[in-house]
Amino acid sequence: MRFGIIVFPGSNCDRDCQYVIEQVIGCGGLSGFTFGEPPMPPHPALGRAEPDPRAPAVMPIWHKEEKLPDVDILILPGGFSYGDYLRTGAIAAYSPIMKAVIEHARAGGVVLGICNGFQILTESGLLPGALLRNKRLKFICKSVWVRVENSKSILTSNFTNGEVISMPIAHAEGNYYIEPAGLQNLIENNQIIFRYCNLHGTLTESANPNGSLDNIAGICNKAGNVFGMMPHPERTGDVWAQPAAPLQHTVDGIRMFLSLLQNPSSFRFSLETA
Repeated sequence: MRFGIIVFPGSNCDRDCQYVIEQVIGCGGLSGFTFGEPPMPPHPALGRAEPDPRAPAVMPIWHKEEKLPDVDILILPGGFSYGDYLRTGAIAAYSPIMKAVIEHARAGGVVLGICNGFQILTESGLLPGALLRNKRLKFICKSVWVRVENSKSILTSNFTNGEVISMPIAHAEGNYYIEPAGLQNLIENNQIIFRYCNLHGTLTESANPNGSLDNIAGICNKAGNVFGMMPHPERTGDVWAQPAAPLQHTVDGIRMFLSLLQNPSSFRFSLETA
């Protein structure tokens, strides 16, 4: 499996994504993960496995490139592309590489936008809606609870509908908005993937950190191959790299990457009926 990670000026989560894919998944860092066989045994000096030749490949792709290498899944990582000048994601949406990203998505390739990547996907028209300034006009960096709304997507097949998971957020413009007709389409087409909730899975105003419409934390396109989410799954991909706070001690994020890897037949979609 081949991942491509688009790197813009100001991206700062590209290495985190690469680390989770190569060093955690690729080295058997999650118990029970296999590519048809058990992962290689842990390296005695590191306490974790050596890179497995069966592991997914990761290719960083600079934003000035005009063509994509041969990849199955594209990730647009979090960060502050172009310093968030003008509007978050607005300048990055016109980077040379984005024409190829759009072509990849329209051909059925999988695209995942995380935080700033989500903003770029809305600015480029690959996902509906927009990310506005947080309701309280402040940057928010903390762990939150989110509820899985659609476990049939290739990003969430390792979860169950209604499951409550925790992931960190870190943004100033994560307030998702879409016009009423667009929201109705998201609901009818089961495009809402995650909603902010409390520990018990209840959708409340106090559990909504940024004022997002309908507590929306993540969505997909109608075809089900382009995803955008404000929470950071790559930051809950390695329990050893997390703080001691109980809310953050989770590998919920890595379950999303594993969902992608465990759905090889879904890497290319027919969009004729989308």
